[in-house]
Amino acid sequence: MGSWKVVGIFILFLAAGALAAGLASSWYNTLPSPGEKPVEVREYRGEMLSSIDDFRENSIKGPQYLREDQYRLSVRGLVSKPANYTYKEIMELFPHEKRVVTLFCVEGWDVTILWEGVPVREILARSDPDPAADALIFHAADGYSTSLPLSYVVSRDLILAYSMNNVTLPAERGFPFQLVAEDKWGYKWIKWVTTIEVARESGYRGYWEMRGFSNNGSISLPFYS
Repeated sequence: MGSWKVVGIFILFLAAGALAAGLASSWYNTLPSPGEKPVEVREYRGEMLSSIDDFRENSIKGPQYLREDQYRLSVRGLVSKPANYTYKEIMELFPHEKRVVTLFCVEGWDVTILWEGVPVREILARSDPDPAADALIFHAADGYSTSLPLSYVVSRDLILAYSMNNVTLPAERGFPFQLVAEDKWGYKWIKWVTTIEVARESGYRGYWEMRGFSNNGSISLPFYS
């Protein structure tokens, strides 16, 4: 092989190596730094917001780590059209709403957060609830459950939140969805929602309600029955 051909091949190897190194460097620079967190907003329309870190972990079995590609939300019970939605379907099929709501925990702390989510009434409408239904029972991935009057959920236009302070819900906060139960104690704000059951069981008692907590759950009333 001639010396010029050897030099040419050597130059090509150098160029290929430089290109690969450049691509690798570019890809690496797009990765988040270890421990880096998404940027959350702390003010919305002039109202100061609490931090995501202001919550206390008090779930019954610890944070649940659900995979977006495996998640399903079931709508069942007294409906003519039961449904099972993927995370993507929920995000694409239903309208999105933002609102600032304060969660009050029975432990004595509270947080004011900008929540973004999809209206529960819109999800229910697609399944055509029975006119005799008067309650919704929410079930979670960790076995937790709670119930609310259907009329309250619809009239208050409650949302299933997927975002808080413009950041996707962390696992410990209920990803993929947490119910934003306005004016109810925190134990009604069920996390990791997997099932909405339409029922005629206004007396249904969930996890904490079976342990003496008020089934009404209104923050204007004592939480312990």
